[in-house]
Amino acid sequence: MMDYNESLALLSAEHLIYVITVPLSTSIILANLVIILGISWNRQLHNTPNYFFLSLLVADMCTGMALPFIPLMGLNRELSFSSCLVAHVFPNFLFLAFLFNLVMVHYERYICIVDPLHYNNLWMHRSLPLALLAAWAPPLLYASLPAFGWNNWTGPDWNSCCASSHKVAPLSNCSTNGTTCCSYRRVFPNAFIYLEVYGLVLPAILTIAGMTGRVLWITRGQLKDICRLHRSVERGNQASDREHRLNLRYTRCVVAVSLTFLACWVPYLIYMHVCIAFLISDTKWSSTTHIVLSCTGIGSMAVVPLVLGLANRQYTEPTYKLVQKLRDRWRRTAQGSEAEG
Repeated sequence: MMDYNESLALLSAEHLIYVITVPLSTSIILANLVIILGISWNRQLHNTPNYFFLSLLVADMCTGMALPFIPLMGLNRELSFSSCLVAHVFPNFLFLAFLFNLVMVHYERYICIVDPLHYNNLWMHRSLPLALLAAWAPPLLYASLPAFGWNNWTGPDWNSCCASSHKVAPLSNCSTNGTTCCSYRRVFPNAFIYLEVYGLVLPAILTIAGMTGRVLWITRGQLKDICRLHRSVERGNQASDREHRLNLRYTRCVVAVSLTFLACWVPYLIYMHVCIAFLISDTKWSSTTHIVLSCTGIGSMAVVPLVLGLANRQYTEPTYKLVQKLRDRWRRTAQGSEAEG
């Protein structure tokens, strides 16, 4: 049972989480809805690659909804066993599903560029439901392992979680087996965290980075071939204006990809390894630091699909046209009211 100072600290930490995550979560949800509606309204976009991207957008939107609850997992709260499991397992499942869908979308586009001759025969295209199941089922199974017994709920000593136990006599719900104190250490064993971070999350991020780098390398080689053919046709040794424009466009692409990786992935990698370092050392750290790192890390990673979607004009064109119609109608209404006045 918490005393007044501990309850006040918990409320201030929760307030900080909501202040940071609610605007970010709202932006992520609205941006995903814009792209989803853009794909749904355009029948030309109803194909297998865009179905994979829709699955990613749904996972990203769910991650945006769960974003305020992810930093809360770092706080000790008084919850029952079932409520504590739901509060930790469900956000973790949404995060892993988002990561699996992101890898699937990058892999599908990677094969399109690296091996275009076999692209249409890809297993993901032949069995779309199976591919979507492969992106959603493994995260659900792994995230649910604590619910099937892989947890520390019956750990040896959780009096530190009920911090006021040294001031008052411990209640029955602060006992070793039945405490209502909910902490991520009780739900996720260290082995579970290490396996998720270094067996699932980090390999997925490195795979995405590797596929992106490979695509840029292939694009660079194709650009050199185009410039070589252009010079042979023009029969000149100096680079033409068209070659300069192509090189400039490629440079912009590399810079955009690099900045996206730095802005979206580096904060999460920092947050992830800082958490692992404190977990290994078993030391307590500032809740404010944890909240800021977790909010910025998870939030920045959830922006990756939005960068991919908003950069495609086909996805945003229906929404843009709708905004234009509403703006024109508002202008006509305003002009009509001025003319009457």
